[in-house]
Amino acid sequence: MVGPLDEYPLHQAPLPVTWPASSDRNFYDRCYFNAHDRTGDLFLITGLGYYPNLGTKDAFLLLARDGKQTALHLSDLCDDDRLNQHVGGYRVEVEEPLQRIHLTIEETEGIAADLTWEGSFPVLQELPHVLRSGARVTLDAQRFAQVGTWSGHVDVDGERIEVTPDRWVGTRDRSWGIRPVGEAEPAGAPADPPFDGMWWTYVPLRFEEYAVVLILQEDPSGYRTLNDCHRVHADGRVEQLGWPRVQVHYASGTRKPTGATITCTSGRGEEVRLEVSSLLAAPLHVGGGYGGDPDWTHGMWKGEKHVERLTYDMADEAVQGRFMFGCVDHVGRAVLHEGGREAEGWGLFEHFAIGRHDPSGFADWFATAP
Repeated sequence: MVGPLDEYPLHQAPLPVTWPASSDRNFYDRCYFNAHDRTGDLFLITGLGYYPNLGTKDAFLLLARDGKQTALHLSDLCDDDRLNQHVGGYRVEVEEPLQRIHLTIEETEGIAADLTWEGSFPVLQELPHVLRSGARVTLDAQRFAQVGTWSGHVDVDGERIEVTPDRWVGTRDRSWGIRPVGEAEPAGAPADPPFDGMWWTYVPLRFEEYAVVLILQEDPSGYRTLNDCHRVHADGRVEQLGWPRVQVHYASGTRKPTGATITCTSGRGEEVRLEVSSLLAAPLHVGGGYGGDPDWTHGMWKGEKHVERLTYDMADEAVQGRFMFGCVDHVGRAVLHEGGREAEGWGLFEHFAIGRHDPSGFADWFATAP
């Protein structure tokens, strides 16, 4: 199993690079990208992942527009050539590490793409993310994030969508470690205490002079188990932004956020307030393969050279019923207020409040905003 990467002095364990140091079936190594043109008319989300202990690799594309989500799924046997990241006709080429990525999709089920990512600011290494269920580690991941611009085009059923860097922006991340993937495992004894909720907010934003990346997680009582908020400047300087206080604005009778007010403190001690609004929502568990998606999950074995295309009507009551039980990505617009000045930013507003969350007033799995 020795491969091209083993020529380089980058080993972290006495194993070939393609063998994970952990034998946990849930080891993964994945990239995620999103793209939009700042209008809220469409939202493209895509990514590729390797799951060596499951023997699989896969890729997906999710396009939200016109009240529908179109999903393209590709999966295959895992391989050892990690310098040549591809699944079927889906390919990710690293043209300049941590800066420029070329993503292509050969025509597959009516969808094709040729897109180039250009990082606007240096990547940010986020804090490690660890979760346990009883004694067992269910998530132990490292990630870096970046904001940037896109150029190229996407073709859907003969329609070409031109992508230009003056309008098209987005965010990306690379993450690896342990997280639930593939087919569901046997449950075993119930966890103590039982899982009764989780609150999550992830907001990477691109401003003209800097990037802001916020990632927060709270348990049902509101206790914050992950708190990571930074501003990344063009010269590589990373500024920590205080203790963020977040008020999510939900549409009445739902858990669908229309936006959020985020208040934190700059390195100079000044208040920094972000007014974030959602222009378009794309549930990742409706065709995207993330937790709670009943049709497909990352790492699931679907057979060699598997390809499928699915379309979801977002007005369908069955689809609407899924909304508050999974992670939702939003095209995000933000206005940052600091020291009497304002700055406009664009990026991702990712949020979910599943189950109980006392600070939000959600007493159980089915409670909604007043």
